[in-house]
Amino acid sequence: MSTTSQTTQHKDRRTLPPLHVGRVRRREWISADMVRIVLGGEGLARFDNPEGWTDTYVNLLFPPADAPYQAPFELDEVRELDRALWPTPRRYTVRRWDRDTREMWIDFVIHGDEGTAGRWARDVQPGELLQFRGPGGAYRPAPHASHHLLVGDESALPAIAAAVEEVEAGARVTVVGLVDAPDGQIPLESPGRLELHWLHRRDLATDPADPAIAAALVTAVADLDLSSGCPDVQAFVHGEAEETRAVRRYLLGDRMLPRERISVSPYWRRNYTDEAWRQIKQDWVRQVEQDS
Repeated sequence: MSTTSQTTQHKDRRTLPPLHVGRVRRREWISADMVRIVLGGEGLARFDNPEGWTDTYVNLLFPPADAPYQAPFELDEVRELDRALWPTPRRYTVRRWDRDTREMWIDFVIHGDEGTAGRWARDVQPGELLQFRGPGGAYRPAPHASHHLLVGDESALPAIAAAVEEVEAGARVTVVGLVDAPDGQIPLESPGRLELHWLHRRDLATDPADPAIAAALVTAVADLDLSSGCPDVQAFVHGEAEETRAVRRYLLGDRMLPRERISVSPYWRRNYTDEAWRQIKQDWVRQVEQDS
C-alpha cells in the first residue's frame, strides 16, 4: 500500500523495468542481524534512479540450488523450464546508488537459515553475480516539508536511512525504529535535526506477533510533539502489515494527517510466506483503505 506525497510520480505498471546483473564487490555487517552487500560491475551500466526515490527497490532473482543455469541468464529461456526451476523473486530496497562509482548497496536482514535472500546474503562471496529487475519507487522527502516522520521495522530501515540523508538541511526528522534488541540498531545520519526513538521487541513482548508491539509503535508516535492536522509533516510508514496499519490508522484518524502526505507500505505480513503475502496483498490493501 502506498499513499504517496505530492512529490510522487507513478510509473506505467504495464512496462517492466529492465534486467541488470551486479557483481558482489564486498560484504559488511552493519548490525547484529543486517548485512550490506555492495554490487558493481559492467552489468550495472544501464541502471539509474533518475527520479531520486529514496525507497527505490529492485526485484532480485535467486536461482534454486539445483537450477541448470546461473546469472546472467535469459529469463524467457528459463521460464521454458519446469516452474520449480524458475528463479525466486525477492523485492529489496536499494540503500544507496552511487552514480560515480556505479555501486549499489542492498541491506539484508538475516534470520539464521530462514529466507532465500537472507541465506544468500549471509553466504555470498565477492565475485558472485546477482541478477535483478528494476528500479521502482514512489517516495522521496518533500522539500517543502519542515518535519519528516519515518516509522518502520528492520525491513524499512534501508529506505529510512536513505530518506533521512536527503532531507533539507535543518528540517526536523523523527525516526521511530523497531528492532529486536539494541544490537539491531543501525547508524543513521542526516543534514536535518534528527531525533531517534528505538523500540526493542524483546522488551515489549515474548511473542513477536503480540499486538502489544503494534500498540507500542502507535504509543511512540502518539508521544511525539505533533500538532493536530500535522500541517508541516510528511510521514513514511513502512514495514510489517499489521504494524503499519495501526500507525496509519492513528495518523489519519487521531492526528488527521492528510492522505496525500503519508506513504504507507506493508512490505511483509507476519506468519505469511513472501509468496502467500503477494497473493493477498492487494485485497488486504483495499480493506485497509476503508479504515479511515
